[in-house]
Amino acid sequence: MGDGTANLFAISDLHVGHEENRRIVEDLRPESDADWLLVAGDVGEFVADIEWALRTLSERFATVVWAPGNHELWTPPQDPVQLRGEARYHHLVQLCRRLGIVTPEDPYPIWRGEGGPVAVVPLFLLYDYTYFPAGTATKEAALARAYDAGVVCTDEFLLHPDPYPTRDAWSRARVETTERRLAELSPDLPTVLVSHWPLVRDPTRVLHHPEFALWCGTERTARWHVRFRATAAVYGHLHIPRTMWIDGVRFEEVSVGYPREWRRRDGTPGRLCRILPTKAGPE
Repeated sequence: MGDGTANLFAISDLHVGHEENRRIVEDLRPESDADWLLVAGDVGEFVADIEWALRTLSERFATVVWAPGNHELWTPPQDPVQLRGEARYHHLVQLCRRLGIVTPEDPYPIWRGEGGPVAVVPLFLLYDYTYFPAGTATKEAALARAYDAGVVCTDEFLLHPDPYPTRDAWSRARVETTERRLAELSPDLPTVLVSHWPLVRDPTRVLHHPEFALWCGTERTARWHVRFRATAAVYGHLHIPRTMWIDGVRFEEVSVGYPREWRRRDGTPGRLCRILPTKAGPE
């Protein structure tokens, strides 16, 4: 299998509720027995689908690291698992642990292949409605504009923040807890930061509907890639796969997206993105 070189691969937004995407997961394979895979959220909406996909990947890759997206946290009325909010998240964490998959609640694993050692950090941070569209300066005004435009994330109906009063309150708690953990890492240890939502606002500036940025992250993480020595920042959510360089740090969106989206792109859908060994930097 390959030349034996270990790779740190990444992918996100598998959305295996779509049959074509399910076949993409069935076809995913490592290049060597030592390859790791980072899964940056939105595997699916139903717990059974999430378990199937993560089990399939955990049986093929030496290590799988998962960070949740918003779709895993939805509570669809048709899902037999009707847990909401934090209880649903912790149910998925326990599911991952049974499969041997690393979650944001576990010690951060150290990648020791080429480009290492680096701490691989799965993040669960949500969003706090601070990516305001131009012309708005408060959450209330920004949400009103989004509703007026008809651009409202399904999270508003299916992603419940229980026991927190709001999704942004849950996000603030997650950011504070995670920031303390990151500060405890050795100052000499680089990181690969893995989050479903981009840690900086820059990737959202190309959205066709700028109102949707409200559900795409938090300004509280805007300098984390610098503060916490990121070699790379991996994210998904936007369904706009691309590489950006910000402050000399590689930001990699690794989304598969929906079939109607990936059919329009060149290349093989679901191609794994190699994070390490690293790509060359910007010229």
